Amino acid sequence: MSTDSGTPSYVEKGGFDRDTNYIEDRIIDDPSSRYPVEPGRYRLVVARACPWANRAIIVRRLLGLEDAISMGVCGPTHDKRSWTFDLDPDGLDPVLKIPRLQDAFLARFPDYPRGITVPAMVEVSTGEVVTNDYPQMTLDFSTEWTRYHREGAPDLYPEALRGEIDEVAELIFHDVNNGVYKCGFAGSQSAYEKAYDALFARLDWLSDRLENQRFLVGDTITEADVRLFTTLARFDPVYQGHFKCNRSKLSEMPVLWAYARDLFQTPGFGDTTDFVHIKSHYYEVHTDINPTGIVPKGPDLSSWLSPHGREALGGRPFGDGTPPPPPKESEQVPAEHWA
Repeated sequence: MSTDSGTPSYVEKGGFDRDTNYIEDRIIDDPSSRYPVEPGRYRLVVARACPWANRAIIVRRLLGLEDAISMGVCGPTHDKRSWTFDLDPDGLDPVLKIPRLQDAFLARFPDYPRGITVPAMVEVSTGEVVTNDYPQMTLDFSTEWTRYHREGAPDLYPEALRGEIDEVAELIFHDVNNGVYKCGFAGSQSAYEKAYDALFARLDWLSDRLENQRFLVGDTITEADVRLFTTLARFDPVYQGHFKCNRSKLSEMPVLWAYARDLFQTPGFGDTTDFVHIKSHYYEVHTDINPTGIVPKGPDLSSWLSPHGREALGGRPFGDGTPPPPPKESEQVPAEHWA
């Protein structure tokens, strides 16, 4: 994101190039490390609008890490400085006591030069950001926090399938997760069309892959499914129109639409998705794409709860585990925001 006269600008001349240089510190299950796994020590800061943060919310919920890792939720919009805690009383995160996520980054790096991004793990005692490396963060939730997983937690990153999960996730990132942004933030016709073609070629590839298997890798939900879901959930409400990804709506791609509904209706997915926040973020923040700031009323969300028929393909969503319990009352998404 660049700025001009204090106004955020997202469209980039030529093609969109995401800055993927994140804070690479990790929280690991080693008491001698700078940041060891320790319940209550860290706070996960998210925004429900953000697809990258939505991944962390889903994985934390599926694994049952709510009591080990608290969660702070930013509002759906932000200014050039950072995400803010405008949903909380007095505009302060109730645990970190800060109004902006930026404060946690500057507490550790006074001259932090990059974007202030969610999700971020913040050390509660110091108020300092530990990491915003979102791809590694959810993998560490699965592999480093195992002592604090709930009984019946699924294995989202099974060791025998990690190579395939990583390979599929990498393709999804470049062409789909980031591909929609390459379309939406393209500053030239040629850059847009290149991203558009790559996006829909990959969606067709995914459709073929999922036509006869319920999940992306193996017969259970894995990290790969979480990573694809958060983009699919935003496709019709935002990307199809706002980002000009308009060859087809998700609801016009039968296999992917059924797959997305299957996940949406699985505890931990749909009930952590906030369509009101999602639409508010994209349509209000990206003023160079949508200068009026008008947020569309549609699409109809009730279709997400329609039968999907994917059970016929078999598969065991949670493997040998069980579905997570309902979210804590304080973390529930209002029903009218997701169903």
